[in-house]
Amino acid sequence: MVMPQTDAAFRTDAVPAEVAVSARNISKTYGEVEALKNLSLEFPRGQLTSLLGPSGCGKTTLLKIIAGLLEPTSGEIVVNGKPVKGPGPDRAFVFQDFALLPWANVLRNVAFGLELRGVAKSEREDIAEKYIKEVGLAGFEKSFPHELSGGMRQRVGLARALSVDADVLLMDEPFSAVDEQTRRKFQEDLLNLVKHENKTFIFVTHSIEEAVYVSDQIAILLPRPSRVSEIIRPTGLRDKDVDMLRRDPEYLDIVDQIWASLRSYVE
Repeated sequence: MVMPQTDAAFRTDAVPAEVAVSARNISKTYGEVEALKNLSLEFPRGQLTSLLGPSGCGKTTLLKIIAGLLEPTSGEIVVNGKPVKGPGPDRAFVFQDFALLPWANVLRNVAFGLELRGVAKSEREDIAEKYIKEVGLAGFEKSFPHELSGGMRQRVGLARALSVDADVLLMDEPFSAVDEQTRRKFQEDLLNLVKHENKTFIFVTHSIEEAVYVSDQIAILLPRPSRVSEIIRPTGLRDKDVDMLRRDPEYLDIVDQIWASLRSYVE
C-alpha cells in the first residue's frame, strides 16, 4: 500500500549529496515474524532523521541494527562508507531507560565510555565535565542516579553519548519517560545540539508532533514487515523561531499530513 503523498512544499525526493549512514535492503526475521523487509534508507550527515510509524513497526529494531547490536537477516548498514560488523566508536546509543551505572556518580557515568576506551582519567573527566555543562547538569557531577530526577538521568545518558565523540547518535525514544514540560525543554536542547555538534542523529519517536519539531528528515515506516513508505523533509521550518514553531501553519500542516497517512494503522 502506498501512503498519500504530502504536499510538494513539505517534501523533496532528491537524496542529499552527503550521506553518513545507509541502510541497504535490510531484512530482519525473528522465527516466523518478519520485522523488516528490504528496507532502504539514507541518513544525511549532520542532520536529525526521525523514524516514525505505528507500534511494532520495527523502528527500534532498525536502530539496533544500525548500532551493531542486532545482525540483520539480510542487507547491510554502511556508516561513513564502511559496512557495520558490530558496535563501533563511530556510533553511540542513548537508551530509553537511561542505562546508567547506579553505583557511579554523574561524572563517572558520563566518562564511562571514555574509560572503556582507555582514555586517561584527567582527560576523560575534562571531556565529561564539558558535556555535563552542555546538557545543563553543572553542579551535579558528584550526584548519583538515585538522587536525580528522570529528566536529569536522561541528560546524563545524553552527555555520555556526546562525550565519546561518535559521528552518529542513535536515540531510542529518549524523552518518553519524562513529563511534558521536561520533554519540550529536551526538544529545544536537541535542536541546539543538532545545530552545533555537527553529528548525525537518528531518533525513534511515537510522537508526530515531536518528529516534525526536531527533524530535518522524517521516515515513515509501514507496519510489519516494515519498509519505508514515505520520506518527509520539513525544509521550511529550520529557519523559524523555535518559540513560535508549534503554532506555525506549516508545522501544523505537516503534522496533519502525517496523521492522515498513519491513522488507518491505529487500532
